This record gives sequence, structure tokens and C-alpha cells, in this order.
Amino acid sequence: MTTTATNAMKGIAMTDSSTDSNTAALTDWASLLGRIALAALFLWSAYGKLVYMDGNVGYMKAYGVPAAELLIWPALLVEFVAGVMLLAGWKVRWAALALIVFTVPATFIFHAYWGVPADQVLNQQIHFMKNLAVVGGLLSVIAHGAGRLSLER
Repeated sequence: MTTTATNAMKGIAMTDSSTDSNTAALTDWASLLGRIALAALFLWSAYGKLVYMDGNVGYMKAYGVPAAELLIWPALLVEFVAGVMLLAGWKVRWAALALIVFTVPATFIFHAYWGVPADQVLNQQIHFMKNLAVVGGLLSVIAHGAGRLSLER
């Protein structure tokens, strides 16, 4: 191989290595920011349940949830604990699974847009689809893990 060809091959290898490094950094930051965004949603919801307990219990009762005064506590705890786990990047696959198990039934109970009056359909449909997207994000966390910018490293 000529010197020019060898140098060209080295240049390609360096470019590939540099590209791999850039991709890894982008992946690391995307994983972190994605976890922060998902965690923020659940942590904010847990905070709302705690601060506005009576209103949330009333909301749950309006949708026919039995023992709402008791069930709000495990809901709050799942959102808070799993949210913190996502934020910290610790046991994120388990946290994401717990949040999926929580989110799917909550979506069908509280955002069943097909059974509400016409003036509420669009709002409930938006919430339903948002929760579907959140489940998609949580499935991505299950598939790819926490990433390097986490306690799990």
C-alpha cells in the first residue's frame, strides 16, 4: 500500500473514531435528558398528589376508584420513588417498568376519551396519547438502560 493510501486509511479510521465519540457523547446526554424529562413528569405528579391530596382523592372518586383515600398513597409513592430512581439513573429498568404498570391502567381509567361527553373528548384524547408517548419513553429506558451519565454505570 502506498503512503497516500495508508494515510487516507488512517484518516478514515480517525474520522470513524471521532464520529463514534461524538455519537457516544450525544447518546449519553440524550439518555440523561430523557430520564430527567420523564422523572420530572412523575415527580411533579407525586408532588401534586401530596399538596392537593383532597382534590386528587375527589378526582379519583369521581372516576369510581374504590378506597381512593388509601390508593392515593401507593400511587404517590410509585411516582416519587421511581421518579427519583430515573433521575438518579439507578435501577432505571425496574423504575420504568413500575411506572408503566402504574401509567397504563391510570390512562385507561382517567383518560378514556371514548366514554366522555363530546366537549371533553379532545382534552382526554390528548392526555391519553401523551401517556402513550410516556410509556414509549419508558420502554426506551427499559431497552437502553440508564446510559453512562448515571449511578448505574
